[in-house]
Amino acid sequence: MMKIDIMTLFPDMCETVLNESIIGRARKSGAVNIATHNIRDFAGNKHGKVDDTPYGGGMGMVMSPSPIYDCYNSLFDRKTEPKPHLIYMSPKGKTLTQERVKELSKLDRIVILCGHYEGVDERVIEEIVDEQISVGDYVLTGGELPALVLSDAVCRMLPGVLSDQECFTDESHYNGLLEYPQYTKPAVWNEKEVPPVLLSGNHKEINAYRKKMSLEITKSLRPDMYEKYILTDEDKKILGIKVNKKKK
Repeated sequence: MMKIDIMTLFPDMCETVLNESIIGRARKSGAVNIATHNIRDFAGNKHGKVDDTPYGGGMGMVMSPSPIYDCYNSLFDRKTEPKPHLIYMSPKGKTLTQERVKELSKLDRIVILCGHYEGVDERVIEEIVDEQISVGDYVLTGGELPALVLSDAVCRMLPGVLSDQECFTDESHYNGLLEYPQYTKPAVWNEKEVPPVLLSGNHKEINAYRKKMSLEITKSLRPDMYEKYILTDEDKKILGIKVNKKKK
């Protein structure tokens, strides 16, 4: 079972999300172990102060290194346990991708650090952080929302979290393509009909239709993804592209 530890100044905020829906059920069933840890508990002063003004001047406050370092060290025994992989959620990090999510889901344990204010002291990053990850080219008030995004994405890859592996293997990005359109009852809504092939019961034709739509949607909405995707001969047939026969 995978263990995820989230170091944060707002554990209640994280718990509210983590206790709901699929991830909440996964925690209750024991499919994943997620724990939140309040960095303020390691402040070392009666006021719970964990930040200070930046050296060199500037706006805002910077999180002090010692509370973060002590919080992290409380999560494992350095003498008997291996160092957990620590991820700092930061706009400076590499943008999160589904491929990285799959890689992280294979680890036994990850620790996620949520920054706040103007970030954290660089020295603690150098001391304990293994990688920095961003969820997009924008800035949020803290790392809690990105940490929850990462936790959710990783948990979905774990055995026993989703009811069926196809729940995520057919989704956007998993195989390098965007997902095909989805429909449900009624068959006609606001004079718009569900594509007839989806009502045919012919699974071979349905699969071909869905693959074609995935390819076309990816090409239209995310041409950058489409350019990286390597078309198979079957993909080319579905798109009506001539397949060159291999010479014997």
